[in-house]
Amino acid sequence: MTDHSVPAVRFPPPLVFLGFLLLGPALQLVVRLPGLGVPWPAAAIITVAGLAIIAAAEQRFRKTGENPIPWTGTATVIETGIYRVTRNPMYLGMAIMQAGLALWLGSLWALLLVPVSVAIVQTQVIAREEAYLAATFGAGYAAYCQRVRRWI
Repeated sequence: MTDHSVPAVRFPPPLVFLGFLLLGPALQLVVRLPGLGVPWPAAAIITVAGLAIIAAAEQRFRKTGENPIPWTGTATVIETGIYRVTRNPMYLGMAIMQAGLALWLGSLWALLLVPVSVAIVQTQVIAREEAYLAATFGAGYAAYCQRVRRWI
């Protein structure tokens, strides 16, 4: 029996992004791809931008008193701050950070794996969160989804 009082998320999403980031250099040992040659300041700016998006989302959770852990329930849908721009700012920030760190490492493999991370989080985390939120908040959540895009 499925518990609909909490999202059916089974693992911490940051581990997906971190895992595929680390898999990039490991794959480089097996199948050599050219380095990226991106100057570290550019990579750092991208990485910090991802971190800033995550921080903005965390701030919204703190302000509303909600728990940001994705397998816990929630009493409200956060629709203010960064959540007026994207429904999933934490995951967007994590994807941007993965891309920035891949550039910083010069790992084309890690950069190529960003869409894989996004696809896994989309299907295994976001889809489950959205089903929970739709069941919990009904028309209000549906209206929010109409106003705000899932990613950007």
